[in-house]
Parts: sequence; C-alpha cells; structure tokens
Amino acid sequence: MSSTSYTFDTEDVLFTCFDQLKMHEVLAECPRYEDLDRDVYATTIEEAYKFSRDVLAPLNAVGDRQGCKLDGEGNVTLPDGYKEAWETARDGGWTAPRADPEIGGSGMPAIIGAYLSEVESAACMAFVMYVGLSTAAARVIKRYCTEDLAFPVAEKLFTGEWGGTMCLTEAGAGSSVGDNRTKAVPAEGEAGVWLLEGEKIFITGGDSDMVDNICHLVLARTPGSPEGTKGLSLFLVPKYWFSPDDLDALGDRNGAHVLKLEHKMGINGSATCVLGLGSKMPCRGWMVGKEREGMRLMFAMMNEARLGVGVQGLAAGSASFQYARHYVHERIQGTSLKNMRDGDAPRVKIVEHPDVRRMLMTQKVLVETMRAHAYRLALQFDIADEHPDEDTRAKYLRRAELLLPICKSVCTDLGFDVAVTGVQIFGGYGFTQEFPVEQLVRDAKIQSIYEGTNGIQALDLVGRKMRMEGGRLFMEWMQYAKERAAAGAEAGFTAEAEAFNKSIDAVGAAAMHMAGVGQKDIEAAMLYAVPFLNAMGYVVLGLEALDQAVVAKAKIEAGTETPFLKGKLLNLDFYVANFLTKVVGLSKTVRSGDTSCLDAALFQG
Repeated sequence: MSSTSYTFDTEDVLFTCFDQLKMHEVLAECPRYEDLDRDVYATTIEEAYKFSRDVLAPLNAVGDRQGCKLDGEGNVTLPDGYKEAWETARDGGWTAPRADPEIGGSGMPAIIGAYLSEVESAACMAFVMYVGLSTAAARVIKRYCTEDLAFPVAEKLFTGEWGGTMCLTEAGAGSSVGDNRTKAVPAEGEAGVWLLEGEKIFITGGDSDMVDNICHLVLARTPGSPEGTKGLSLFLVPKYWFSPDDLDALGDRNGAHVLKLEHKMGINGSATCVLGLGSKMPCRGWMVGKEREGMRLMFAMMNEARLGVGVQGLAAGSASFQYARHYVHERIQGTSLKNMRDGDAPRVKIVEHPDVRRMLMTQKVLVETMRAHAYRLALQFDIADEHPDEDTRAKYLRRAELLLPICKSVCTDLGFDVAVTGVQIFGGYGFTQEFPVEQLVRDAKIQSIYEGTNGIQALDLVGRKMRMEGGRLFMEWMQYAKERAAAGAEAGFTAEAEAFNKSIDAVGAAAMHMAGVGQKDIEAAMLYAVPFLNAMGYVVLGLEALDQAVVAKAKIEAGTETPFLKGKLLNLDFYVANFLTKVVGLSKTVRSGDTSCLDAALFQG
C-alpha cells in the first residue's frame, strides 16, 4: 500500500470495540439495541471503511485545493465530487446511522457513531462536517420543536435531503456567547413566527449545493430578555420558507443569506460562512423549545459536537499514523547506526532508524489510547441514554459528563501533535503537497479552537464539572481509576499499576490544591486549569493502555499470540515510560503557586 493511499486500522477498532469494551454485550442490555449483535456491528465497521476509502478519500485533496465558491445571491458551490458523494452517502444510509429507522436512520449506538466519525473524518474531514452538524441539529429539532415541525423536519435532515447548522458565534462575542446581539421579535399576523436580525460568523455548512434546504439553529434575544446567556432563545431558521403541512413545497427565499466565505488554513472543502439574518429581506423563524432556554437546548447539540470534535482530533492522528507507517517502508535513506562508519554499508529503509521508530511508536500509542478513550466515552453515553436501570444511567452520565471536556481537549491537542509528527517522519517531503500529511496538520488545528476552545474545556472541567454534586463526579472517577489500576495489578502488571496509583494520587493532590486556592483567588486557581486537565487526561489515556494490555495478555496466555497483541503489551511499556511520567510534573506545576504571568504590568499594550 502506498504512503499516499488512504488506509485505516480496522483491526484495532475491532479489538477495542469487542475485546476490550465488549460493546456488543453491554449494549445487549439496552432494549434499543437488543436486536443488534456483533456481526451487525462488524459488518457496519467494514462497510463504512469501504465507503470512506472509495468515496470520501478521493475528495480530500480536491476539496483542499478547490475550496468553496460563493455567488452574489448567497449560494455556495462545493468542490468537485462533493454533491455526488453526498448522494452516495444518502443512498448508503451514511447520513444518519444513529437515527431511528422510522425517521430515516439505522438505529446505531453512539459508539458506532464515534467509529464512523473517525474513519470518515480520517478520509475527508471537511466533507464529514456537513453530516455531523446536520444530524446534531436534527436531534435537537426532533426533541424540542413543536409537533408539526419536529418529526418532518428532522427526517429531512437525517435522510440528507436538507442540511443543518448551529449558529452561536458573533463578531466581537466569540466564545462569550452571552454577548450575542442578534434579536428576534414576533412577526405581526403570523402566529408562532419570529423575525430575526443580526449576523453570525464561523457558521460551518452555512450553505451548500448538496441539499435542497438548510435549517439554521440560531441563538437570539427576544424583547425584554436579560443580558447574558439566560436571555437567549433558540430559533429554527430555514434558507427557504416552507409550510409545516407540506415540506416538499418550498416557498420563497428566507432572509438568511451567506454574506462571506472565510478563507482558512485548512478544512477548505467545508463552507465556513458569515450569515446575515434580515440584512437583505425579512428573516423568519420558529422558536425551538421555550423562550430563554436557548443555551440549555443548544448544549444538547454542543455536547454531541464536542465528542465529535474529539474524535476528529483522533482521526487526524490516526490518518497521519497510517500514512507514516507505510512511508517508512518506502523511503530509503542512510545506513543503520551500527554500520554508519562503513562507507560501503547498504542504505536502509528509514523504519530502521531508532528515532523514526520512536516517532512511530508515539503515534501508535497515542492513537490507540485516544481511540479507546473516545469509544469508551461514546459507549458511556449510550448506557446513560438507553440502559433500563435508572441508577446505572445516572452513574454513566456522571462519568461521561466529567470526561467529555477531557476527550475534546486531549484528543484534539494530541491528535494535532500526532499529525505534526507525521510530517516530521516524512521529512522535507512531508512539508510539500506531494504527500497528504501536511493537509492533515492544517485541517486539524481548528479542532482545539471550535466548539469551545481547549482552555474553555479546562474551565468547564475544573470550574463546573468537578464541583457538581459536591465533587461527586471527580471522587467517583478517582475510585474508578484506582479500581482499573488494581485490575492491572491482578493481571500481573504490578509495577505499572503502582505507577498509575502514584499518578492518580498526583491528580488528586492537584485538585485539592486548586480547590483551596480557588476559595481565595479564582484567577490563580483557573490559571492552571489546562495543566490540570492535561495531567488528568494522561491518566485517562494511560488506563486505556493498561486495560488493553490486560486483555492482550489474557489472549496470549490462552494461546493466541500475534504481533498485534504483543504490540498492546509494548504500548503499555512505552506509555508508562514516556507519557505517564508527565503527570507528576504537571501536578507539581499546578501546585507551584506561581502567578508570574498575571502581573498587571507584564503585557501592557
């Protein structure tokens, strides 16, 4: 296989899903999934890989080079092949694999959704963003819109006939959503209809020529509403107006127009739009849910998006690793270190060089632990949503809520790092467009920024999630982490388990320190939110390496020894030596008490 050909490691996916997480057994306890079995899941995994390889991957470079085009009427044309690929995705059921079958979906669980997001994003990240936002919008519409809109509009989005967006950000407000200025007033003579005025920026998929209509979910402030997020309501704003009685008969153009396309460093096939509401003609919409509960409803969409973005980070890393692992067997350069003094020594493939091996192993270990973490988190959301026992649902929801900002932040930061390492392995050629790894770096950088920057994720973890229910979520995680370390010790990984226990204790000590500082000086405490998140994140990923080593060792001892399974044992060795050691250092940083960067005179303009 060539280093420019798209490949994906389905062997590791199958191991993670079935051998480690045993998703087929866990989900069998949930009535929604009791008719699905391992064969169904495995077939879906294989078919999704074929779709990604054959349909999406050929679009990746094309979309990057061509980008999107905007005409004078606010209509966007996507790169060559996108429209045809969308139709193929619709025909194959890939636009809504998680939706209920009666509304155009396949009824798959979130863990399969995470895999689909990874394998498809690794093939063509820009294209997949249209799918992800449309289905996330559809779920909000189906759950919170009025009865006459909920089912029919959601079905249009799930089946890919229409598209959907999430419209939060405004110029000058950015991540401070409560500063939004978009307004909504009741339309005279039209019951239930509102007129919106304002401008939204960075709207992914704000328009495209793949679908017949676009449904924007827009945050706006109604008359008399207070400032801040508590005053925001959510509205469904279509590109073309329609009657709820007949969605197939699209009406006139609504006043939601793309005013500008952003020219970005990456994901160029994804139309990132400035959206004007009411700037050219009246912009009408329907309220979603109740007045002034827009942020609560939007968070339902944002939580799904944040998991999806974490998986995108994983996808960038996994794609880079696959390209690199093939390239190192193609590229011949230098001699082995053992023969470097011999001028006649044969030239070797670069995979023979120790530093290249170190970089490859770094990629491998981070990708495989991130994958296990993201898939586990998705499975926890499945259990939280569908398990018949209320206490079980509540327990897994607490665990998933705590770890969501870690998944989004750690997987996007480390996924980017893995993509950069891929360029380093390719050397000078990696910096050229002759090979696909440079595009992965450009595409991946946005992931640590959108859906809440990683700094905001750290504030969410430390300032909100860890304080919920008097610290219950964090204390339960500490106990859960200790239990997993103990399971590793019982399986024979005694020294590794001891290292994990020390790291878990270091995270606990950092948390206690921050809690104490926060009572006196909130800025000094939050200054170290990101280092704390990273320390906890390294433990979270490391526990996946430990779990996988336990599973692999049991299979080997049962008589099945393969290079893949041996690799899981080596993964643990490498992780403990190279990444788990960072936890104690980060904990010391958090507890250092240094606030030098907060000096008022330091960065005066």
